[in-house]
Formats: sequence, structure tokens, C-alpha cells
Amino acid sequence: MKKDERRSFWTWGHVSDEPSDDARHAATRAASKRTGVEVTPPPIPGIESISLRSSRLAVPSSLSDFVTDAKVDRVTHTYGGHSLELLKAIRGQFDEPPDAVAYPQSENQLEQVLEWCVANDITVIPYGGGTSVVWGLNVPRDSERAVSIDLERMDKILEVDEVSRAAHFQAGIYGPDLETQLKPKGLTLRHYPQSFPWSTVGGWVATRSGGHYATNHTHIDDFVESIRMLSPAGWYESRRLPGSGAGPSPDRMVIGSEGTLGIISSCWLRLQKRPKFRASAGVRFSSWEDGTEAVRSIVQTKLHPANLRILDPVESQLAAGVADAQALLIIGFESADIPQQFAIEQAVAIARDHRGKVDDQDIVIDDGTGSATGRGGSVGAWRNAFIGVNAGTQLGLGVLSDTFETAITWDRWASFDETIRTRVGTVLRETIGEGATLSCRFTHVYPDGPAPYYSFSGPVPIGGEQEIWRAIKNAANEAVVDAGGTVTHHHAVGRMHKDAWERQRPALFGDMLRALKLTLDPGSNFNPGVLINP
Repeated sequence: MKKDERRSFWTWGHVSDEPSDDARHAATRAASKRTGVEVTPPPIPGIESISLRSSRLAVPSSLSDFVTDAKVDRVTHTYGGHSLELLKAIRGQFDEPPDAVAYPQSENQLEQVLEWCVANDITVIPYGGGTSVVWGLNVPRDSERAVSIDLERMDKILEVDEVSRAAHFQAGIYGPDLETQLKPKGLTLRHYPQSFPWSTVGGWVATRSGGHYATNHTHIDDFVESIRMLSPAGWYESRRLPGSGAGPSPDRMVIGSEGTLGIISSCWLRLQKRPKFRASAGVRFSSWEDGTEAVRSIVQTKLHPANLRILDPVESQLAAGVADAQALLIIGFESADIPQQFAIEQAVAIARDHRGKVDDQDIVIDDGTGSATGRGGSVGAWRNAFIGVNAGTQLGLGVLSDTFETAITWDRWASFDETIRTRVGTVLRETIGEGATLSCRFTHVYPDGPAPYYSFSGPVPIGGEQEIWRAIKNAANEAVVDAGGTVTHHHAVGRMHKDAWERQRPALFGDMLRALKLTLDPGSNFNPGVLINP
């Protein structure tokens, strides 16, 4: 990543990742057309003009080489990546900044800063790439003093085991840097969350991130071989193994702990050879129900497509330009060793058995020559829209857009979808009106159920975004849990989903988690309010 470039305080990534003026004006024109209200892009404040409370900490001289209370660092570590946080940022509202930011370059420096924080009862906020969309890295209002620990300077691959196909990564390495360092060896991690350019390995493990790949290795869980974490109680390191049946997994205790138990310093992750053979197709369905049944049939054959996403008619029209109220199923296969023609032909045949339509010329196969797949037509249009995410273009324009995602077993899928669309749709009409949209796609699918991802948007009064969003989000959380789904499939819990997650998890599990927290973090210094109450 761009270590010599300042991190952005109002979008994901660094300054060069910020939306251009042209992009913001294009979004403004689109918002004005949709809402019927003429708006202008709100100005982005300069950091020098932002009002920030004084730091409540005095950084010891022994730590001053890598701990700073400079305004720019505190501003750029105040918020995560949720749209309402970024909206507050461009409005210059920084009520709860960290008092200092630490950039340790080694485990020794990490130990030093943690010892200082624990000895002085300072709240510790582990910070990865800053793309959390669930309020997972914010300073709690009742924290008297807080330090954000950013591991971006611990960004190396420490070792590569080419025989076992695994590598030892420092937690602060960003996705693109990881892949760049692996490429000369012909290896890849093949884990691509949508935040891939701006997020870190440690953040992926701490939040149980999900990647683009729709089946097989979907979550970072599937890649973790061992983890090393520093907690207030000391170092925690699991043995590196391909698998084990020896009691509860030490790794699973840490994966998804969201910075509440300690800070991950490094981990071993499983790798694979870089793919050579690919195939893709886009299949259209006049019926959403037929399309989702086709997905179930394909995934239960265990063909393991890399991509098996279906977009409902609203989503396919908005994101892929598909007309005539058709759902779009995107199928993709890849392999480092085996041609994928047979696999794509079998998947397409199943889709056609469920009344899916695709022309033979739209089934694209790369036999290892490097020809592009998944780039043309509606599939390519969707791909460009999906990977072209750029947080910040619509901020403050009177349009509210957000998502929520979940997972449910196939036997309950149809009734679940109806429940969500009815209950959330009702609140959308009550809060936004008839101009609201609600759409769905599958991001991941499993033999026993899909992971549906719902998007909603609509025009709202400027200044009323927070209240309207909260009504919709509360309705979504309640509906998802009531209908038997998980409150989050891959966005993490944070503070945003904590209350709904408490309803979802076994009551005794909450007691177990609190006991684990008490053992590793007895002073509740780490990320209080995330996952569990202090």
C-alpha cells in the first residue's frame, strides 16, 4: 500500500482512492434526477479546519518514535467505513477521536504500547484498514482515554512454505501487497473481500471476512492454519497444523473475536497455485424462484464454482443492465491444473433444466491461454459495478443506500425471503416512500443454504439520514433473526449487530465469551462494547 501517502478520513483507503470531483458531480446529477431536488456535492473539509478535542494522553518519550497524538493521525483513525460514519466525517463531526495512534513496527514495540495502555487503563482499539461497516473500531463514548493501534508497518510475509502451500503473514499486510509478494512464486491466497485493496490480513481474521468466491473457501476461516495474538494476559499462539480433532479449536477462539481479546500480530494462511483455466457464463431467468432453485441444484452437485451469484430482477437491472424483469445467474469456474469446460457445461445444463436461458456463444472458456472470461455482456457489467466500489461518491446528496446480509437453510429460504421483503419493505415505504428500492443477490452459497445480500436505497431529507437508516436497520435486524437467519454472514458484529447477535447466540455462549474475555483481557481494555458489554 501507499505508506508514504496520507490515509483518507472520508472514504476507504488513502487520498488517491478518494472519489474525484467528476465522480462526485456525476453522483450528484444522478441523485438530483432521482429525488427531484437539486443538490450540490458537500465540500470536503481540510483536516486543518476540523475541530478536534485535545488529546487526553501524554505519550511517553520511550514510545514517541511510533506513537503520536498528531491531529492528522487521530482524525484518520476516528471512523470506519460505514456510510453514516463517512457522512459525519465530511460534515466535520469528530466527537470521539482516539487520543493517540500507535504504529508499531515489531512485536517488541507492540508489547511496549500494550503494556503502557494496560498499566494506565487506556482503551485499546485494534485498527486494520479502517473499512469496518459495523462500528467495530470506534472509540466508545465512555472511554476516558483511547489509543488506536495500527499495524500497517508490520506488513511482511515472514516465510513461505511452498511444499505445504502456506505462508506466514504479518497482520498489517494489505491485500494487494500480499498478492504482489506471492505472485513470483506462482502462488495466491485467493481471498478477495470487497474491501480487498484497503483491508489487512489481521482485519480479515479478526472479523471472519468473506471473499468473492461463492463456494468452497468462502471465509477466511478456511485459510487459517495458525494465529499469533498478543493479549493483556500474554501471547497466544496456536500450533500450525493442517487440521486437528484435539478439543475446541484455539484458532476458532480468535477468528471473529473482532479485537476484543487482543491484537493479532501474525498468522499462517493456506495458499494455492495461481489459476490458469477459467470459464464463465451469465444465465437469465424470468422467475426469481426458478433461478434460486437452479443455484441450489448446482451447489449441491459439489462442482464448487468460484462464482455462483444470482441477482434478483431489481439488482440485475441496476447493477448489470438486464431488462425485462429477469434474474441473472453468474457462474464462474477456475483451476490451476484442470480445464474447466466440463464443469461449466454441467452447471449450465442444470441451469437450463430450471428454465434458465443462455446462448452458447455467451459461455466463455479460457483453456489456459489467458483469454478473458467474465468481462463481456451483463456479467462484465455486473463485475465492473461490483469491484468499482468507491465509498464517498453519494455522501450528503439526499440518497440513503445500505445493505444487510445473512444466511439461511434452503428449506426456509422461500419463506425467509418473503418475510424480509414484507417487513423491511413496509418500513422502507413508511420512512422513505414509494421511491425506495429493495433488492437481493446471493453472495455465497452452500449445499445447505444461501447467503442472501439485501440492498436498499431511496431519497431522504438531507440531515435525516441517521434516523431513517436506524429505523430500517432495526427492522432488518429483527426480521432476519426472527425468521431464523444470522444477523451477519460476513460483515462482522461490531457494535451495530451486537444486540441482535445476543438474540441469535445461545445464552450460555455469552457467559462463555465473557469468561474468555475476563481471562485474556481482565481490565476490558480491548474494544469494549464490541461483541459483549464491558
